[in-house]
Amino acid sequence: MFTWKEGDLNLEQETAIKHPGNVFLIACPGSGKTRALTYKIAYELSQLESDKQFVVAITYTNRAADEIHERIESLGVDSSQLWIGTIHSFCLEWILKPYGIYHQALHRGFRVIDSHEREKLLERLCEPYKAQRISVWDCDFYFKLDGYVLSCSDQRKHEGLHKILKQYFTILVENRQIDFELILFYAFQLIATYPSIARILSQIFAFILVDEYQDTKEIQYNIIATILKAGAAATKTFIVGDPNQAIYQSLGGYPIPHADFETMAGMPLEQLELTKNYRSSEKIIAYFANYKVHATTIKPASDGKAYPSLISFDDSVTKDGLLDELVRLIRLNVETLGVLPHEVCVLAPQWVHLAGMTRRLVERMPEYSFDGPGMVPFARDMDNFWYKLSKIALTQASPGMYVRRLRWAGELLKDLAAAGIDTSSITKKSLLRQCNALEITEQDGLAYLYAFFDSLFVHLGIDFRQHAVLEEHHTAFFSSSQARIDRLKKEGAEFIGDIATFRKVFHSRTGITVSTIHGVKGAEFDTVIAYALLEGMVPHFSDVNGQENAKKMLYVLGSRARKNLHLISEQQRFNGIGREYQPTQQLADCLFAYDPL
Repeated sequence: MFTWKEGDLNLEQETAIKHPGNVFLIACPGSGKTRALTYKIAYELSQLESDKQFVVAITYTNRAADEIHERIESLGVDSSQLWIGTIHSFCLEWILKPYGIYHQALHRGFRVIDSHEREKLLERLCEPYKAQRISVWDCDFYFKLDGYVLSCSDQRKHEGLHKILKQYFTILVENRQIDFELILFYAFQLIATYPSIARILSQIFAFILVDEYQDTKEIQYNIIATILKAGAAATKTFIVGDPNQAIYQSLGGYPIPHADFETMAGMPLEQLELTKNYRSSEKIIAYFANYKVHATTIKPASDGKAYPSLISFDDSVTKDGLLDELVRLIRLNVETLGVLPHEVCVLAPQWVHLAGMTRRLVERMPEYSFDGPGMVPFARDMDNFWYKLSKIALTQASPGMYVRRLRWAGELLKDLAAAGIDTSSITKKSLLRQCNALEITEQDGLAYLYAFFDSLFVHLGIDFRQHAVLEEHHTAFFSSSQARIDRLKKEGAEFIGDIATFRKVFHSRTGITVSTIHGVKGAEFDTVIAYALLEGMVPHFSDVNGQENAKKMLYVLGSRARKNLHLISEQQRFNGIGREYQPTQQLADCLFAYDPL
């Protein structure tokens, strides 16, 4: 039985972890949610009664999965019966790959296309509809149980969009391809059409944990609930999240009410809360609590809760003066207030606002380094073999990375075997040794990876080009990555293609983080500086639930800060028809005693 030392957990966390039944856990920001989830997984792993059972943990990102997996292993718990990953990875591994033969669109085999391939195809299909002002950006959709829902709010474009998507889906079927949304839709269709799939999975899974439930889609809830229901209470669950941080509603995510999920899963769930915020000062908490949509409880509990936070709001700076103001705020925090550079984060609603600004900050502040998830210079396709291999290629052998890199090597060997390659003479350790021994001198990031991949497979004695899946993945990875680099360079990030930038992708942050609000979700910093907080951006002009979602965005960005928070709604930023953007309404209406700086 997994146990922990006194003081490792508070009473709320311990109660949730030790609860013998199903738990629906609402966790406020900074409440130790990841710790509670990690300990719960370790606790359930230690209670498995059969070596044929699994604990499944579904996370919102692959990075979160890696972090939790490593925390569990650091606790000394055997993780061989843990499966952890995103819902898309779960559906691919447990539903589509083993049971896709029973689906008409999948029975001849399939490949997951990445975002670049999807965008190129839709751009071509949109070409005849230019007169209707339909572009690829209008083509976003997500699936509900009975079909897709258009994200575009302009009803005048819907007829054309439906025609485009009909062609899109037809082409995918003909090419034996699926996209991320179809992963979920086909998985649901399989599990709904063939009840035996859910029954088999419920016998394998002793426990299913779901992180960030507020960003889960209806179709995802139904996939999980169908498995739980098929288990007739044999499979238990632990659902955790914060409804106030549901910022993916335009993509179909929503915080399901506790009672609705009980009905869907056909089982009772005990609703519990984590209410103690160990991250932010009392003043920061008092500020972002203004933007709560759901009546959750937040209690200051950090050692630094009495910190005299600086919270500012500036709606007077102009767009032309924005760079000077960001530089001033960064220097104030680092050089005067003593905040470490890697504890500073600069945010904006979209990457288009950040690319050029990042370049100018780098030029103005050469003594600082800048990192950011939006600055990833290559295609991040979770199912692409070469993306997986790039994680090993771009990280250094070290004790701290050994367990993670060994796990990646295991995933690669599974993919090679699935492609029809004999891997009996290759072990995880020998694969890592081969990777570590390679010496590649290329300074261009893509050239480095191309040379690394070729050299590795020469040493392994494998011609990957003789295997269709690996060849297709190789072409997709490099064409998508080149397109991404070209776009980012056009937006002002000329440095994006060098090997140093590539290596930063899988490293812990070392410099000032630059990110979108969505991209920084789950992170925390001593100081957060956010700009472009303007109506039409926060919320986005096409957001049908704009004002509610604006509050959630402000709640999320405010709750990332431990000590200081600086908010900017700059003047003289104009939209496409020459109208000046105004400050985000919810921010402008918030009555708060801001600090003059």
